[in-house]
Amino acid sequence: MSIKIELPARYGHTDDELAFIREMGVHYLNLNVMPDHANYEDMAAEAERLAKYDIRISDLACPPWQKNADIILGRPNRDEEIEKFNGFIRLAGQIGAPLVSVAWQPNGIFRTGRAPCSCARGGTTFYADMAEIEARPISNDRVYTEEEMWANFSYFLEKALPVCEQAGVKLALHPNDPPVASLGGVASLIWRTEHYRRALALAGDSKALGVKMCVGCWLEDPAFGDLMADIEEFQRKGQLVEVHFRNVSGTLPYFEETLSEDGYANMYQILTQFVRCGFDGFMSVDHGFGGYPAIGGQLGALAYPTGHLKGMLHAVEYQLGLR
Repeated sequence: MSIKIELPARYGHTDDELAFIREMGVHYLNLNVMPDHANYEDMAAEAERLAKYDIRISDLACPPWQKNADIILGRPNRDEEIEKFNGFIRLAGQIGAPLVSVAWQPNGIFRTGRAPCSCARGGTTFYADMAEIEARPISNDRVYTEEEMWANFSYFLEKALPVCEQAGVKLALHPNDPPVASLGGVASLIWRTEHYRRALALAGDSKALGVKMCVGCWLEDPAFGDLMADIEEFQRKGQLVEVHFRNVSGTLPYFEETLSEDGYANMYQILTQFVRCGFDGFMSVDHGFGGYPAIGGQLGALAYPTGHLKGMLHAVEYQLGLR
């Protein structure tokens, strides 16, 4: 089977927007939902509406739970928040979404900002200058250590993985971005390949934890790991469940997010490795440019890079005799 191209999306797209997605030949959404709509009534209705456009939810995400500071930092109310997260996992299972996003980033991804950048053809894109980021004050009440992050992650898995197994849902674990040892005074969990191996080992015999491979993170710092070898390893072990396909202008300490063809990495070669290794999970272009309201906003900004990804995928499949 071919790689399943998905699109980053939000709850409540208009019918015209869904028709536009269908015309792109995209059948899967990484759907972001806020807690107000994270209930069966709303999500069952949304899934039914999407189905009318031949679209399914591939990855269900709720930003306040996906990167929940109370859970990640081990605050006193974490059990209450984990139960909310587990309810979301059950909801994903009820509506047939195979993945739920999780990222051990209590303060989100770190970027210097979003601006028209030199490597983005004038487009408004994310960029990171580590000198600026590292000069910021800590983001929370105190510094949190690596040992705390791993202990809190292990505690979370003990509570969440049995629910995943019962619901038939996998957790898609995203790396820390940028991939450095600490961000905002919080030690990073996943910023090297070896950390993914450690996280997956904590899951034991459970297959409910998988790798959401953000190619951009590997490219931001090549010390993250050997990208080509890591694709082969995680796919061979059945641990690779989702891919964010993103290029950047260069490596740390400074980078800009770019179109696939404008960054420093050969994305065609990288995509070829995914196909050659037999990956048939979900893949999206990850972040898009800022977009223009008059021509579709963020959805419009995602259209070209998604089409470019699909075109490259078809070319790779023809090259390898799969079409």
